[in-house]
Amino acid sequence: MKWKRRHILDIDDWSREEIEGVLETTGAMVEVLSRPIRKAPPLRGKTVILFFAEASTRTRVSFELAAKALSADTTLITATGSSVEKGETLLDTVRTLEALGGDIIVMRHASSGAPYFVAERTEAAVINAGDGWHAHPTQGLLDAHTLRGALGDLDGKRIVIVGDIVHSRVARSDINTLVPLGARVTLSGPPTLMPAAWRCGALPDGVTYEPDLDRALDGADGVIALRLQKERQESGLLPSLREYRTVWGLTTARVGRMRPNAPVMHPGPMNEGIEIDAAVAHGARSLVETQVTNGVA
Repeated sequence: MKWKRRHILDIDDWSREEIEGVLETTGAMVEVLSRPIRKAPPLRGKTVILFFAEASTRTRVSFELAAKALSADTTLITATGSSVEKGETLLDTVRTLEALGGDIIVMRHASSGAPYFVAERTEAAVINAGDGWHAHPTQGLLDAHTLRGALGDLDGKRIVIVGDIVHSRVARSDINTLVPLGARVTLSGPPTLMPAAWRCGALPDGVTYEPDLDRALDGADGVIALRLQKERQESGLLPSLREYRTVWGLTTARVGRMRPNAPVMHPGPMNEGIEIDAAVAHGARSLVETQVTNGVA
């Protein structure tokens, strides 16, 4: 496959061939990262700017390690302690990034669409590392790679995504990656945490909604639990965190309804005892640590 894209902003318009091409390259990078010297030369002489206007540890470190494994130089800019904290606009920040001469800008921002704004105003390539509630394309790719490592071909496999769907950029990017690969996605969670159109039946192709998590997990090939932000309960979208855990938390009994050895995943950070029990998060089915490793690849 000949790569034609300048930016990675979302996966909603990618072909299956493009997704497969990236996943094949990911497999090659797994091998590179297993070597005693974990270096490859493709980005030698290039500068990667890590512009993280939203707090992150796992994603930021994954991108930094990936850039260094490809022999790039890296520069980190965060909102805390920078001119952003002093009121600098996103447009002013773009001009600063241009002046720094970065070849690639990896960007995480709390506002949906911010990476698109930057991509239109810079000569650098822009990679979206998560924007608002909108998209997290590299999370979708690493989740697909992790599931294929556990299940093989995803054609016909049924994957459950459970939790706060409406606010989740991970859920959207997982759907946009898994469905083109032939997987069927079942969403589960409180109706108040589903997009209104989706809970009324206007779902994307290849996606269904089942509010009863036990029914959703029956015979499933895998499950991805989403992080529940505690402010959802404070804003009245949930009666209580205890009730959420009782109805939609991943317990040992619940994951036992899936197919034997069906994997359990979570993009992190986890609220153990709320969306997922510790015994499940660290149990034999869990691929949470594998997800972190695959994030770098």
